Amino acid sequence: MALKQSLQQKLGLKINPLQIQLIKLLELPVAQLEQRVKEELESNPLLEEEDNMPEAGPEQEPDAQDEFDSGEEEEYGPEENHRDDEFSLEDYLNEEDDTPDYKLTVSNTSRDDDSRDFVFSQGATFRENLLEQLGVRPLSDLDRKVAEYIIGNIDEDGYLRRGVENIVDDLAFGAGIEVSEEEVERLLRLIQEFEPSGVGARDLQECLLIQIKHKLDVHPDNPDLKQACAILTECFEEFSKKHYEKIARRLRITDDTLKKAIGEILKCNPKPGGTAADTALTAGTEKIMPDFTLDLVDGELQLSLNSGHLPELRLNRSYLKMLDGLPGNSSTQNKKDVVAFVKYKLNSAKSFIDALQQRNSTLMLTMTAIVQFQKQYFLSGDSNQLKPMILRDIADITGLDVSTISRVSNSKYIQTWFGIFALKDFFSGSMQMESGEEVSTGELKNALRNLVETEDKKKPWTDDELVDLMNQKGYQIARRTIAKYRQMLDIPVARLRRSL
Repeated sequence: MALKQSLQQKLGLKINPLQIQLIKLLELPVAQLEQRVKEELESNPLLEEEDNMPEAGPEQEPDAQDEFDSGEEEEYGPEENHRDDEFSLEDYLNEEDDTPDYKLTVSNTSRDDDSRDFVFSQGATFRENLLEQLGVRPLSDLDRKVAEYIIGNIDEDGYLRRGVENIVDDLAFGAGIEVSEEEVERLLRLIQEFEPSGVGARDLQECLLIQIKHKLDVHPDNPDLKQACAILTECFEEFSKKHYEKIARRLRITDDTLKKAIGEILKCNPKPGGTAADTALTAGTEKIMPDFTLDLVDGELQLSLNSGHLPELRLNRSYLKMLDGLPGNSSTQNKKDVVAFVKYKLNSAKSFIDALQQRNSTLMLTMTAIVQFQKQYFLSGDSNQLKPMILRDIADITGLDVSTISRVSNSKYIQTWFGIFALKDFFSGSMQMESGEEVSTGELKNALRNLVETEDKKKPWTDDELVDLMNQKGYQIARRTIAKYRQMLDIPVARLRRSL
């Protein structure tokens, strides 16, 4: 087999680490960026907050990278600024191994740091609340085990999705407990007496009935509750479809009586377990922190970048003089390890600071272009002034790539003088009116929302009627588009918008 040599040209694209880091930082909103900066401060000892360092003179600010170019074992000046109380060189050296420790592990814990255990506390969960209520009921050991198993099958909405016969089989084959369906039904009715009212129901009808019956136990002579119970028992299908005329004829009641009874039903909670679950998760709910602030001062728009609690970062130059602190009997290999470690962390710190600065400039460049493109909207606050705008429009103005504009607008918010909005809300398609003028899809949605808000709720408009009304306003729009926008605006169909 003969060997051959040949020349070949290839066209490739490589992304350097700084660009990768910039891309990741662009996607982060300000709240997540704060956490990312904290993590970088903890993992890189050559980074520190600006406020923790005194102002240095010109001769104290040499180019850090140039100090390594003359050789790995170059001597540095006196260590008057070396802070031995925070870091120790021995934390990063291992004389028994030629491989530097920083390549194997990350340890930024000082000898002076206290080791503390942090306890995370959380309120009682939904099931724990039910088990506490079960604990005060006088039950046998067998009944208590069956009741606990039933509670374990109740989902986070408060419903028992598993059938009674299946629970009987599960107890028999899984736990070796022989129990009848009647006993499971009896214990289920006991659990349905617990708070929140309606828990343990097997469907929506039973859930609403449990809550209405609990109210009837407190107010047994309330006629509205009695009619509500009758509606749920005899006319639940008509109630779910809002066929109020059929309910009134079947129960032989007036519209006023029907309206009061329906009002009592609407006060019930269709997801009784949701309240407890939401309370337990409140602490972990992500809060919106605007990334930009736009003020209107004397008729002029002023845009600023919200840096939150982000600290100003700088290089910790005391590490550049750590070689002077090496013991006299230190081997050459140890010195090389120290130089390699400090140089690696230095490059990482400089690239992170540069990426942060590029992120801020890219965000401001993009948001400035958006504000200028939608200037009339931001001056007036009128959503009808929102012009059609796509990612390509801003990319052409800024000279950035469309993917960069997409990353900037994703998960970012701006606080204006008339509210807080997501950046992606300003991007929309366009549609041509009869006059030839192009309007944004946001204007079409607002027009549709206004029509629905002003309709007669006793006779709401159908999609076909909404098409005619939109056409009268000059918006040439199809029925399927009306249905799509209605779903995007969380507007139900006409039958479900009816009210008494």
